[in-house]
Amino acid sequence: MLSVLAGLKSLFGTIAAGAGLYLTFLALLIIPSLQDHVIYLHRITLTWFQDVNVPEQWGFLRNQVTPFHLTTPDGEILHAWHILPLETYCKNEKALRYEPAGLCHDIKERLGFRLLKDDPDAQLVIYLHGAAGTLGSGWRPQSYRGISAAASSVHILAMDYRGFGTSTGWPSEAGLLTDALTLANFAMNTAGIPPERIVLFAQSLGTAVSISLAHHLALQSPPTLFAGMVLVAPFADVELLTETYRVAGTIPILSPVAYFPKALAFFNRFIISKWPSKDKLAALIRHCEHLKLAQRKSRYDITLIHAEDDYDIPWVHSEIVFWHAVNATRDSEASLSFKELEKEKERQKSTLGAGGWEMEWRGRGGVVREQIVKHGLHDRIMSYPIVSLAIARAFHSQDSGMESKRNGEGVKSNVSQ
Repeated sequence: MLSVLAGLKSLFGTIAAGAGLYLTFLALLIIPSLQDHVIYLHRITLTWFQDVNVPEQWGFLRNQVTPFHLTTPDGEILHAWHILPLETYCKNEKALRYEPAGLCHDIKERLGFRLLKDDPDAQLVIYLHGAAGTLGSGWRPQSYRGISAAASSVHILAMDYRGFGTSTGWPSEAGLLTDALTLANFAMNTAGIPPERIVLFAQSLGTAVSISLAHHLALQSPPTLFAGMVLVAPFADVELLTETYRVAGTIPILSPVAYFPKALAFFNRFIISKWPSKDKLAALIRHCEHLKLAQRKSRYDITLIHAEDDYDIPWVHSEIVFWHAVNATRDSEASLSFKELEKEKERQKSTLGAGGWEMEWRGRGGVVREQIVKHGLHDRIMSYPIVSLAIARAFHSQDSGMESKRNGEGVKSNVSQ
């Protein structure tokens, strides 16, 4: 009996210690700088012993990638990569090999930049990565290669946000938007690529940055609209993210607190970076629905991609984001409840067997897709063909021939008139 009591005492002591540590962790989350570490994970570089100015370490060809710096309006220095499409590299291989390698102090002098700027058919992917790591971390290099090899003229511009990798500064919601604007301005104004030839690709945290960027530019006068946006593993907003997110798929942040709504609401009041993706994407679509731009065949082409086995950000986030996007295409009195949309999906979605399923919703000004795959986890999915296909669809959304074909096939809008 004494041994049983001793065992129970030890067990309760362990539980109490664990609860105490978790409560201490929650208290520390109120401190803004520690909160930023948890949300952005920017000090976890994952490339500690690698030089991000030597892209060949990740299997790229000599000078297929040009590392360079961008300066933001508020004085931060961002580390960026320009990645050439494989076919473009092949045609210019000899000249590219003889250029100096490594960090470029003036990218406008490099052949790779001229191949982007001077090609009237060049297409560009602005790549906004997720939390933690650098340009060379994890599955990001495989993702770049998958995109650049899938089409003959698709270049990629990627960067490390402020506070990430070798970029200066400290991450914040406003700061990361400034960084994305800096990269977009470089693409459009320095490289001279019109927005109709640019697709935004983003994963995880980057999806919030991408939506914020597209929303900001669409509301300018005149509006700037990209060819499309591909969002992998998006999240609805930070409040819901902290409720469901598990670091490395195992360590919960606020999910235990979610069982106590008042306690959860208390902690949510202290969240500084909100990233309200579901609301901003809905506002973007709603704005685009009422824009009158005769020169644009499509005003938005948005694809949400999520894996069912994503243990970091559950795929219910894509369901919520898609639901808000769909209602943004409809009149307010005809909005659908979440359950009503789920029933609509059962009738309309394309079942792809082991590949998952896809739902396409057409508004007056464009299309929103939700693609749920069965496999891909949180990061590996970035290198899958489904991403390259979504990017190609976005570029083709501006093709008059394809639009005419679609009209001829009688594709109808899902919008309630």
